Amino acid sequence: MVSLNARTRQSWLPLIVLGVGMSMIIIDATIVNVAVPAIMGDLGLSATDVEWVNSIYSLAFAALLIPLGRTGDVHGRRRMFAVGLVVFLAASMLAASAPSGALLIAARVVQGVGASMVVPMTLAIINSLYTGSRRTIAFAVWGSIIGGMAALGPLLGGWVVTDFGWRWAFWVNLPIGLLVLLGTARVPESKDPAAGGSDVPGVLLSVAGPAALVFGLIEGQRYGWFTPTGEATLFGWDWPLGGVSPIPFAFGLAALALTALLLVERSRARSGRPVVLDLSLFAIPSFRYGGAAAMIISLGEFGLILVLPLFLQAAMGFTAFATGLIIASLAGGTFLAGGVVPRLGLAPRVVVRLGLVLEAVGAIAIGLAVSPSLGPWTLVPWLVVYGVGVGFASAQLPNVMLADVPARRSGVASGLQSTIRQLGAAVGIAVLGAVLVTGLDAAMAARLPGKPALGQAVRESAGAAVAAIREPADHAAAVAAAADATRRVTIVTGIVLFGGVGATFLLPDTGGRRREEE
Repeated sequence: MVSLNARTRQSWLPLIVLGVGMSMIIIDATIVNVAVPAIMGDLGLSATDVEWVNSIYSLAFAALLIPLGRTGDVHGRRRMFAVGLVVFLAASMLAASAPSGALLIAARVVQGVGASMVVPMTLAIINSLYTGSRRTIAFAVWGSIIGGMAALGPLLGGWVVTDFGWRWAFWVNLPIGLLVLLGTARVPESKDPAAGGSDVPGVLLSVAGPAALVFGLIEGQRYGWFTPTGEATLFGWDWPLGGVSPIPFAFGLAALALTALLLVERSRARSGRPVVLDLSLFAIPSFRYGGAAAMIISLGEFGLILVLPLFLQAAMGFTAFATGLIIASLAGGTFLAGGVVPRLGLAPRVVVRLGLVLEAVGAIAIGLAVSPSLGPWTLVPWLVVYGVGVGFASAQLPNVMLADVPARRSGVASGLQSTIRQLGAAVGIAVLGAVLVTGLDAAMAARLPGKPALGQAVRESAGAAVAAIREPADHAAAVAAAADATRRVTIVTGIVLFGGVGATFLLPDTGGRRREEE
């Protein structure tokens, strides 16, 4: 049973604590993206090293969501949230003082571990704590934080890195994290007393499968999907099979591990032994169809964050700060949605559907507005529309997915929900990244047919090389090519999100309720 007193249940203080903790982790990830050039210059990192600074964090985060979600159910969600904060803060200190790239990469691994403890616990605690109209408000706040802080991160990152240096991208976590840690005393503890026992095979397989899959999806462009794009190294070691990319092996390992995970967990559940992955969750229609919608949403939502900053800075010549201001309008729409959702009085699945429609319309409108003569504020109204859609969809989809999940199983369900979203984001990186690269290739070949080397440079840099082109005619052609490719990605994003609208018709009408334990 969940131990909560009625007074704490009605308090918004736990939501504030959880929200600030979540904000710290989301902002940190985006600040690091902005800090990459400064980190390269200070530590002398290679391009490969820098890619691992971000990739290794995503790998550690995605790989541990499922087992740590269950660990929170067993040992206490507030305790897991607090331990995750301590781990994340310790890793932030290590990263901020890192004298070398190797130590920075190691710190990012530990940060990923801490984040994988914190993120699913926020959702699990909210799911066990709030009911009725307060539940709708709580998930609206949670969703606004997810979407809004991801968009505000580049703006805050540009300011912090420019005025204080890249190390403050990590130091800034300490005062915030310590305040959140103190605030956890006001967050009620909850756990599942029936979830005891270990599942070593399940833990190992649930780590190996998602890690291999996310690695393959994120690193496919760099290593080559089938044949290697160059001399491949993995964690500093030369890849021994020079004629074959490591990516097919990663996908093969993921397929084997995930298949084995399903078989092992099904066998253990039938024999009454503890499981790390509760497959019975997928028997709940709201969780099953909500997971499908979450995968599509995460895949589509990554489109704009992937291509717009590149296009605005490299092709249009906007500064990082101006680009951050433009993208921040998306966050404004997301926060606006967080305040509107509780007042709509609509069923959560209807709010999700409306959000996806707004996202799709916003993405397609942005794509149609992209041009070589784009003004600095042309995209802002459509980014606000898109942001409102993100706020609606991201806020209420977890509400739908977890509405019929018993509160005692919130941890493992939240970890699985977060894993689904993370995998969707990784698929989005792979698919939409491929759309961007092929679009740049085709557009550069059409606009500068006699200069294949220039086209290759633009394609391999995902458009970043456009800013370095000095010949006016070539630069104008490259800007037009980047606009063509960006337009293609955003329109494909809109089409994918319209597909997500279809998935919402399979969602049951939860009415914002939550199944209580019998």
